[in-house]
Amino acid sequence: MAAILTPATTGTHSTRLALPIAKPKLPIRRTHLVRCVHRPEISPFFHGAVGANRADWQSACAILSSKVATDSQHHQQTPQHHEAGDDTNHSLVPVVNGHSSAAAALDLVPVQLPQPLTIADLSPAPKHGSQLRVAYQGVPGAYSEAAAAKAYPNCDAIPCDQFEAAFQAVELWVADRAVLPVENSLGGSIHRNYDLLLRHRLHIVGEVQLPVHHCLLALPGVRKEQLTRVISHPQALSQCEHTLTAMGLNVAREAFDDTAGAAEYVVLNGLQDTAAIASARAAELYGMQVLADGIQDDSGNVTRFVMLAREPIVPRADRPFKTSIVFAAHDSEGTSVLFKVLSAFAFRDIGLTKIESRPHRQRPIRLEYETSRGGGGAASTAKQFEYTFYVDFQASLAERRAQNALAEVQEFTSFLRVLGSYPMDMTPWSITSNSSSSSSSSPGSQQ
Repeated sequence: MAAILTPATTGTHSTRLALPIAKPKLPIRRTHLVRCVHRPEISPFFHGAVGANRADWQSACAILSSKVATDSQHHQQTPQHHEAGDDTNHSLVPVVNGHSSAAAALDLVPVQLPQPLTIADLSPAPKHGSQLRVAYQGVPGAYSEAAAAKAYPNCDAIPCDQFEAAFQAVELWVADRAVLPVENSLGGSIHRNYDLLLRHRLHIVGEVQLPVHHCLLALPGVRKEQLTRVISHPQALSQCEHTLTAMGLNVAREAFDDTAGAAEYVVLNGLQDTAAIASARAAELYGMQVLADGIQDDSGNVTRFVMLAREPIVPRADRPFKTSIVFAAHDSEGTSVLFKVLSAFAFRDIGLTKIESRPHRQRPIRLEYETSRGGGGAASTAKQFEYTFYVDFQASLAERRAQNALAEVQEFTSFLRVLGSYPMDMTPWSITSNSSSSSSSSPGSQQ
């Protein structure tokens, strides 16, 4: 099937822009002719393909007629200069199969074609000295934005509404890196991101630890006595629960998507009776007043973020490295394989910094069949959870001991994947000093 574009004019020559076919007999008129020929043996989309249905033919004709209409508009906008007596000064009218209206002649159905990616969309990661595009979850003023600025100073931070959107931004080359939280010293692990690490094919290329300093924010002029509710991220609410009670704020507490988003929501809706728990950076961005500063229950509140990229980094052995892996046990092994895996690291004096278990998404239940000890009873069935394990250990994949440990772990597991081998965050920081600085400085200054 093919729709062949054959512009023709009167005279002895005719120019064809597609496959050569017999020269058609055209009426004597100065027009551009789009000849849409239904030929099932040829497809215009790629060589050797066959598309014999009418829908493909109509789509091809729509594309060709659209091109002719565009070319006609260009000719009409361009001034034409002709000498007197020349009969070539007639207006050029696009004609499809002898009709002046292409859409009416073909009775075409509108075709929604995907927009092609541009060079900017598919550009490689910026070279040294260029500005990195870093995706994070939340809105400006979120702690994730501060973590992105600490990990990549002077970066172009790209806010995303969901964690998965940040993963997809890197995969689709919209961003070069993503900085996402994986655990908090008070709230524990962010399970959603651990699941997404397994679902997507990004690599961990670094980590950053950010002290969290919460503030109670409200609209200017609002007093604590006027508040009837406090909104924020669920972990932020739990991290400030005792402090809010000690302040006498026995008000409703509602969960929100993120801390800075809660502050933005209060401002956009002009809520005089609602306060938000967020950073001082959010108060500065959205014009809110700080009713209380440093309201987290524990001053040692720290969130660990990981930096994600499309390609892994080359591991080194000249500085402290951390390696993250995920594995699942054989069907017959069950959770007993965990002891063997831990032994593989302990035998080589490799320290573990984290062990996280998540139910196996493809086979969450494992059945175990047992018969009675007497031999004559009926068999009983036990249902056990099947787990996937996440482990972080302090060693680089460039070290022989780490390579040997993973080789031994692979013997006990049905699935093993290295999420990344990356430098540890060795930046010294003080909880008190960083907490106070984070409340008054922008994310770009938290290096």
